Amino acid sequence: MESKPRILIIDDEEVVRDSCAQILAGGNYELASASDGMAGLALADEFHPDLIFVDLKMPGISGFEVLEKVSAMDSTIVMVVITGFATISSAVDAMKRGAYDFLPKPFTPEEFRLITRRSLEKRRLTLETIALRREKEMLREHFAHIVSHELKSPLNAVQQNLMALEFEVGGSLTEVQKDKLSRTKNRISDLIKLINSWLRAISMDADQMKEAFTQVSVKDEIAKALENMEPYAVRKDVEIVTSIGEPLHSVMGDDLSLSEAFGNIIGNAVKYSRDGSKVTVKAEENGNDVVIAVKDEGIGIAQEDLPHIFDGFYRGKSGQAVASGHGIGLAVSRQIIEAHKGTITVESEVSKGTTFIVRLPKISPNSLNTKDSKVTKEESP
Repeated sequence: MESKPRILIIDDEEVVRDSCAQILAGGNYELASASDGMAGLALADEFHPDLIFVDLKMPGISGFEVLEKVSAMDSTIVMVVITGFATISSAVDAMKRGAYDFLPKPFTPEEFRLITRRSLEKRRLTLETIALRREKEMLREHFAHIVSHELKSPLNAVQQNLMALEFEVGGSLTEVQKDKLSRTKNRISDLIKLINSWLRAISMDADQMKEAFTQVSVKDEIAKALENMEPYAVRKDVEIVTSIGEPLHSVMGDDLSLSEAFGNIIGNAVKYSRDGSKVTVKAEENGNDVVIAVKDEGIGIAQEDLPHIFDGFYRGKSGQAVASGHGIGLAVSRQIIEAHKGTITVESEVSKGTTFIVRLPKISPNSLNTKDSKVTKEESP
């Protein structure tokens, strides 16, 4: 049986408490009231309300203090201020301290019922959102377990057995058999790479990543990404042109993750470039940001695909027709960039090319913490 919504009224005027209770009488609610802030806080801890109506001007602690303490106790509790001293400044101050809405005295019964319904709906939606997030996290962890143990482990075993088989009988195989064995090994290897990408996409913990942030040279991480992409670019006869501005400050971040993000973006540009074309990688400072732009002369992205290009496992129709992929790289890159308090955007026109733009906040001299930060190579300002 579904429990009734619990409403707590905190006001030093008995007539206000009684009138509020009378207005809500007959409704499907459990009601409680207190005549001052301290009694209201004690009752909130015991009663576990969904909604609290609180007056600002009361003996003892003020309604502002009640708002702050209830927010610290349970931020999902919806709080509405009721007061006869309503001003714009007090309303703004109350909202800053956790109030959801503001109801000046005197109010009509219908106004009170309306704000009650709206506030309880806010509480319901908040709790549903939290429950959905927990469910999503549980599904994510469950999926990661399945992928890691039920798929990756058997494939690793198959890969090891194929290697052992090739070593044992490789000399007696015909060319056709060797070709079949080689293709089987490649497909297994592709599947393992895909699983590793899945695991990376679903298990990335931004908070954990931030704990290991140090000073990172954007120039160095771009160089690493370019080094990894060079063989692929050579095979496609794609020229990669770099332009690194001076000076180029470091950023606070995780070097391996940033290198991966840059590699995904540059690799994406090379993958969808036409053979014999050019990819331009440019890095420079703009205000408080380090801006990295990766521009290709490839197939471009259709306008209807642009809003979804950073969604996990999404691939536009034009991309599917040109190159294989799983739609994970750009999603992971966005997670990494946003974990670094940066942004990534895309501009594109079909048949003319695409430009990805990454903005990362640069380190200012005042933001450095030499005790916690590991200093890496940085360009002199």
